[in-house]
Amino acid sequence: MSEEEDDLAAAWGAAIEDAATGGGDAAEPDAARVLNQAEIDSLMGFGDGDGDGNKKSGIERIISSGLVSYERLPMLEIIFDRLVRVMSTSLRNFTSDNVEVSIDSIASQRFGDYLNGVPLPAMLAVFKCREWDNYGMIVVDSAMIYSVVDVLLGGRRGTSAMRVEGRPYTTIERTLVERLLRVVLEDMGEAFRPISDVTFEFDRLEVNPRFAMISRLSNACVLARLRVDMEDRGGNIELLIPYATLEPVREMLLQQFMGEKFGRDSIWETHLAEELRHTRVALDVVLDQQVMPLSVMLALKPGDRITLSTPPNMPVKLQCGNVPLFTAELGRVEDRPAVRVLEESGSMGPAP
Repeated sequence: MSEEEDDLAAAWGAAIEDAATGGGDAAEPDAARVLNQAEIDSLMGFGDGDGDGNKKSGIERIISSGLVSYERLPMLEIIFDRLVRVMSTSLRNFTSDNVEVSIDSIASQRFGDYLNGVPLPAMLAVFKCREWDNYGMIVVDSAMIYSVVDVLLGGRRGTSAMRVEGRPYTTIERTLVERLLRVVLEDMGEAFRPISDVTFEFDRLEVNPRFAMISRLSNACVLARLRVDMEDRGGNIELLIPYATLEPVREMLLQQFMGEKFGRDSIWETHLAEELRHTRVALDVVLDQQVMPLSVMLALKPGDRITLSTPPNMPVKLQCGNVPLFTAELGRVEDRPAVRVLEESGSMGPAP
């Protein structure tokens, strides 16, 4: 921490202490400390001169603490790694060129912050996850767009794709990029298949971020930046998937490895079985069951008698709640009533 931040922290501590003790000087009740711009920037975490991007102010940490980290879903890294390998093969077949796909970064970001920082010009493709009933987005930057067009239309190798500023994308460029996106969406379905059978359907292609709203601006999303290299050409493809879209498979994404859900914990099973054997269960001895009108029930008063239709030597039912367990015989042991189990309910053989 710098000297300026130490002084600022001391000033804030003194101000809080004065507020807690009632303000010290009663002659100046309306006196307040005015922060200058440097102190405001330091408090908000702006303008740090040390260049260390890992250091955040307290307010920045409080704001970012509400953002879900993709690291809490470890299976996502495995899925994106699988996507890179599948895309490398499919794009080689698609472009008939030597294509290398790599992951630049995987991060969590709010949807509104990402839209504000989309590098334009670019194409924003909205896709629908049919089984999950939600949407995601793929952003293809201009370098990737012109590289794909150049490769698919027979451009010579060794020359970088030309980029013309200030003109809209043509129908041919949009059509070729749409073909590329359909290949990427098919590969995404293949990457997610080990945990869920999902179909990613191409929905629409936009060039204005305002028309690509698939989520609330404050919602958290997982952002994967992929780098596609085609010898001397290439560009970036960014996948943006809201956490609400991944909610149906969140439990599977919490796994540490593929197939973890099929693992068995024998220690826990043994402990659960042992505790179940010590569970106390209430057993009811049903001597007789009768159906009578509600008017008769309401007319009952202390001293009235209800005659049971069960003879003295007839078996009775032993049940837990509404579940019949055994058929028993009613009797006495010394001076206390008792029952002797005869057979299980619904079975012909005697009870063990």
